[in-house]
Amino acid sequence: MGKSFRATFSASTFKHNQNGVPHEPLQGEDVYGNDDNVTPFSKAGILSRITFWWMNPLMKMGKQKVLENDDIPKLRLKDQAKTCYLEFMDQLNKKEKGWGSPDASILYTILSWQMKPVLISGIFALLKVLMLSTGPLFLNAFIEVVEGKAAFKYEGYALTAMLFLAKCLESFSERQLNFRTRLIGLQVRSTLTAAIYQKQLKLSSAAKVKHSPGKIVNYAAVDAHRIGEFPFWLHQIWTVCLQMCLALLIIYYCVGIATTAAILVIALTMLGKSPLGKLLHKAGQKVEGMTEALGTMRVLKLYAWEMHAKKVIEKLREKEFKWLSAVILLKGYYIILFWWFPTLMSVSIFWACYLLGISLDAGNVFTFLATMRIIQEPVRSFPDVACAYVEASISLHRIIKFLEAPELENQQGLQSERKTNMMENCISIKNATVSWDSHYCMKPTLRNFNLAVKPGERVAICGEVGAGKSTVLAAILGEVPHLDGTMSLLV
Repeated sequence: MGKSFRATFSASTFKHNQNGVPHEPLQGEDVYGNDDNVTPFSKAGILSRITFWWMNPLMKMGKQKVLENDDIPKLRLKDQAKTCYLEFMDQLNKKEKGWGSPDASILYTILSWQMKPVLISGIFALLKVLMLSTGPLFLNAFIEVVEGKAAFKYEGYALTAMLFLAKCLESFSERQLNFRTRLIGLQVRSTLTAAIYQKQLKLSSAAKVKHSPGKIVNYAAVDAHRIGEFPFWLHQIWTVCLQMCLALLIIYYCVGIATTAAILVIALTMLGKSPLGKLLHKAGQKVEGMTEALGTMRVLKLYAWEMHAKKVIEKLREKEFKWLSAVILLKGYYIILFWWFPTLMSVSIFWACYLLGISLDAGNVFTFLATMRIIQEPVRSFPDVACAYVEASISLHRIIKFLEAPELENQQGLQSERKTNMMENCISIKNATVSWDSHYCMKPTLRNFNLAVKPGERVAICGEVGAGKSTVLAAILGEVPHLDGTMSLLV
């Protein structure tokens, strides 16, 4: 029976290479192999990256036929999850020695790992804001040329060329910013997902109680996704403020003290959009409950708890439906407020100019109206940026807390014994004391037990129910906190 069981187990869990030697799947395999179908982005030059010319072969193929999985090029080596994870862990091991707080160590490691791409994308974000803010100024200069106030003869042609160049730089910087921030998010998300997967393989029994399978799925599917999306919003934290300040300066240049009316309208609009951020983080809680139910389906079937689990999930769905309904209604209100914002702001400034006796001409009016486009986008996106920052902070704290969870104690010992291979017994336990509750040492689960198993020897563990047979096996695997004694395992 033992031999047939071992043969069945080996056939189902191992693959064979070309020489017939079994090896474990997904352990060190090169998923990409020697395939040359790697994305052209890895070999693209500066001009090709600026114009996204490297995407043309895939676009032409998509025009000719429906793309299949084999037609999609592979990621470059730098963007693969394995490479990103190894680089992240290598820097994390170096940084942890100089940082007392693990939270600061992991956050600083992510920032230092992506510092260069973040700075480059920040330059493109600054260039985009500056070029966008030049539009109303060019319009004011064109109006002065039309009114006969040109500084030199061909000023109109010069302004046209400069406006064309500014808009080209704006378009170029915006597309490079979006692409690079998405690329940073992809690398960070794949790294955190790999780290979560590697961590859950080494969780101790006490940590598995706190971090259930449903929570671990949420860490990888929800929290890692939110952190991966945050680089897209990272530069908008400061570009929104900068763009709004530049727009207010242009308005002040046009209407002077009447700008206070615009500031008042902006403040009231942002306060009206604040409740949305409080509702967005509540949605999606039913995912954890459904994952728990699917992961423990055998237990639900055994105790006939299907109807109870169904009622719990339905209650979560009802709560989520209420939150999503409130979010949709608020978003509809915000869309109306967003489209009415320029009108409200224009009316308020015109009334302020009338009451304060500020004279207006064609240059001031058209420049002010053109500035509405610049100030409208920050007002709309400011609550979304704040919400993305809060969600990313909460998700990062959850993942860090999970990565700091206790691990199986014998993992390091297993690695060292695998290297030395000098033990007489494959399993050696001497005067060991273990307890499922590591904080309660006065009454351990097993105390002062010994076990020695030689290579090739078959040992049966017998005893009454509750005597500790499963605890002995769990102690050998390192799943029970080890309080005293020595344990060695040779594999």
